[in-house]
Amino acid sequence: MDVFNCIRTRRTVRDFKPDPVPNAIIHKILQAARWAPSSSNTQPWHFIVVKDRDTIAELGRICTQGTFIGQAPLAIAVVMGETRRPQLDAGRALQQMELVGWSEGLGTCFVGIRGEQQTEVKTLLGIPEEMELITVLPFGYRIPREPGTGTPRKPMSEITHGEKFGQALTFAE
Repeated sequence: MDVFNCIRTRRTVRDFKPDPVPNAIIHKILQAARWAPSSSNTQPWHFIVVKDRDTIAELGRICTQGTFIGQAPLAIAVVMGETRRPQLDAGRALQQMELVGWSEGLGTCFVGIRGEQQTEVKTLLGIPEEMELITVLPFGYRIPREPGTGTPRKPMSEITHGEKFGQALTFAE
């Protein structure tokens, strides 16, 4: 799948087939994250790969905004070390992980983890207190959806501007 088509077709997935994800694909997803750009090339990320069914079920119990994690065959926790822009750097790695997963037939959904849930997940996964847990991404083979059920996008004319905000963007032929 070419990059543009992967970006255009990628959707958020919360329902997964129970099939395990092969190690070669997990490695490919981690390589994509590893090659993401980061502020001053600090590469402040750590990725915890979770395949144990009991641990994944517990993550689904803890993460009330993402209980579907508990049904995924794979979860990857994204943890950031000290950096000036942890959310920005993590977001770059996350997007690359999502796109590579999608190109391999896998889906995922970003799960926000806040408050006491952060503490519980960090304890469960042995994450040092000083590190920032960004998310736990569930990965699994996606269940096919009906064609045309994707999320509609705003027209380009509503989100693009030429030279200055509020001026229409035109492309000269």
